[in-house]
Amino acid sequence: MRKAKKNVVFILTLLLSLSMLLAACSGSNNKSNTEAESTANAGGNTSSDKGADQKEVVLKGYLLGEAPKGMPEVLAALNEKLKKDINATIELNYIGWGDVQSKYPLVLASGEDVDFIFSADWNYYVQQATKGAFYELKPEDIAKYMPKKSAAINPAAWDAAKIEGKIFMIPTTTPDRKVSVAVLRKDIMKEAGLTEVKRFSELGPYLEAVKKNHPDMIGLNLDSQFDLPTPYQYLLRDKIGYPGAPIDSGNPMAQGIAYDFEDPTGKLYSMVEEPYLSAQKYAAGIMKDWYDKGYVNKNPYSNKIRSKDNFAEGKSAIALGNTIDVASIMEAAQAKGIETYVVSSLTADGKAPQNSWTNNGISIAANSKNPERVMQAFDLIMEDPSYVYLTYFGLEGKNYAMTADGKIGLPEGVTSENNTYPPDAAGFWFVNKDLFKPMQNWPQAYIDHQEKVKDFLTDFTYNGFTFNSDKVKTQISNLANASTQYANPIYIGAVKDVDKAFDDLAKNLNSAGLDKVKAEVQAQADVYLAGKKK
Repeated sequence: MRKAKKNVVFILTLLLSLSMLLAACSGSNNKSNTEAESTANAGGNTSSDKGADQKEVVLKGYLLGEAPKGMPEVLAALNEKLKKDINATIELNYIGWGDVQSKYPLVLASGEDVDFIFSADWNYYVQQATKGAFYELKPEDIAKYMPKKSAAINPAAWDAAKIEGKIFMIPTTTPDRKVSVAVLRKDIMKEAGLTEVKRFSELGPYLEAVKKNHPDMIGLNLDSQFDLPTPYQYLLRDKIGYPGAPIDSGNPMAQGIAYDFEDPTGKLYSMVEEPYLSAQKYAAGIMKDWYDKGYVNKNPYSNKIRSKDNFAEGKSAIALGNTIDVASIMEAAQAKGIETYVVSSLTADGKAPQNSWTNNGISIAANSKNPERVMQAFDLIMEDPSYVYLTYFGLEGKNYAMTADGKIGLPEGVTSENNTYPPDAAGFWFVNKDLFKPMQNWPQAYIDHQEKVKDFLTDFTYNGFTFNSDKVKTQISNLANASTQYANPIYIGAVKDVDKAFDDLAKNLNSAGLDKVKAEVQAQADVYLAGKKK
């Protein structure tokens, strides 16, 4: 019996010792986990899965435009930060402006190994989302993997990105405060006898002076994608509040269903019925006159260089763009002694549509193997100040420098012309721009323009409306094809007879299913408008 008691005591003592050892190990592990979490948080990442705790991955993605010369160095610095914070790196590719229409949908449909791609309401977001090309972002995943974005963004942005109640885009926290513009040269304005230009339609004398005095320069040197429909759209706004793309497709090159953004009733029109038809014929008549006089390059379809990128080099007399993307162009012109003048694209009432939450964003490809890591990466890129400045402005000390008065300037020896990574040039337009400091080298003409922008912008009835094209996908594709053949020549003025050109356009749009598309847009718009009244 005594021996049995000793054995019991021994066993109890052994069990007590083991439990104390396990508790000690558990405490040690908890301490290690806490320290690891603290270290990861210090690196700028606040998600629940961090750094070396995750398998290393390479995230392959696409932005629009062209990589600046300094992109390799900036990307190396970006990848160094991402590797440390979330154990990921980015392989970045670009879709050039001239290739967007053909290559963008191909990248998503080809089965290529891609994780993310730039998306926007003006760049096929709705079309591609309804095709199943994008990964659905669930609210619980957004909260878990994007804590910085969740804290910074207005919840209305997520609502704006919803299609049939589902989110397929990480939208910008700061919708661009911009209007479409045309930048002119003051020296040519003087040659043309112009001291002020309020509307794009007033540019005839300017273009005539270019043709007469500058044989190596083209007045409207349009590229095949961004520029091609732009002057036409500016002229259209003289007569109607055209939002910039049909509501059914979001494709600025296509004809379709549109509305006057100044009309609070939200009445919808096909673009070949009144009042749109008369407004289009007005714009087409002016473009035809300019084309016939040699003010427009004869074959924009083969040109992949935007007018703004030729402006400072003296190859284009007009730079087409917007408030944000012309800043660096105007700086480059100023560095060459070229004084500039900004013409804003406004309606007769002096208004322009306010950008939506979805005007710049990132979508995750449906076949991405690393959607959670993409969310972590863009949580940092979009919202962490160190990432924002790196991706938008480049390397501090090489591409930008902070001045003593807290502005963003250029390092010694760096100019707007030789800067290898100009602001806004790399396609990271979706970063939180409220984190930016003022720019030191903005030309006065640009400062004057920017100060006016807030007075131009107006909200509109369909801001936040997203059209689900599932039921009319074929018809919308047919409309795009008909537009390429029959509307593109109208946009640049390369038609013999404007009335006949529109007869042919209307005939082919109707054959493509324009009425069916309008009926479907109207049905969804009615539901949207009814919801706004509640």
